[in-house]
Amino acid sequence: MNTYQQAEISFRQNGGVLKTTQALALGIHPRTLYSLRAHGRLIQVNRGLYRLADQKLTEHHGLAMISKLVPRGIICLLSALRFHRLTTQAPFEVWLALGRAMRKPKINHQPIRIVRFSGAALGMGVDKHVIEGVTVHVYNPAKTVADCFKYRHKIGLDVALEALREGWRERRFTMDELWCYGKICRVANVMQPYLEALAV
Repeated sequence: MNTYQQAEISFRQNGGVLKTTQALALGIHPRTLYSLRAHGRLIQVNRGLYRLADQKLTEHHGLAMISKLVPRGIICLLSALRFHRLTTQAPFEVWLALGRAMRKPKINHQPIRIVRFSGAALGMGVDKHVIEGVTVHVYNPAKTVADCFKYRHKIGLDVALEALREGWRERRFTMDELWCYGKICRVANVMQPYLEALAV
């Protein structure tokens, strides 16, 4: 088995995607990466991020690549709604929640929209999903709806209401969950009349 075959096996054992630092830690020489890229076996997704050219991509490929580059980021708002199938919106940007002290990442291959969260609003309601071998953090449906009400001036109240109605119709959350996240996001009073209408 030659060096290139060993490198490809290492990629496959890690979901088909590796950061340069991870590849080096696995014993893959930079020259091997460059050669595999030059021969079309690897695709450089972003600076310091490679994936196998024959890797099967899912509809959430963009979320996986962003999460590989920014593992502490959390998929939020329109991107989380799209992931949970709670909106007809198709955002061209990936909406990503970061802590207030985190540096904005440099990502070239895909537009991102950074939203700053802190405290419980950052850490609560996060689910883990594995997409293309990458752990992706996404806010759960109830937290996402509360976030949409908090950022209704950015994304539109109609988007928040659509997500609320669709999620409630599909039983993706309970009233208690909505109320809990509404309080965490400090929009419980804003959400209250809409929640009361649902409960009728």
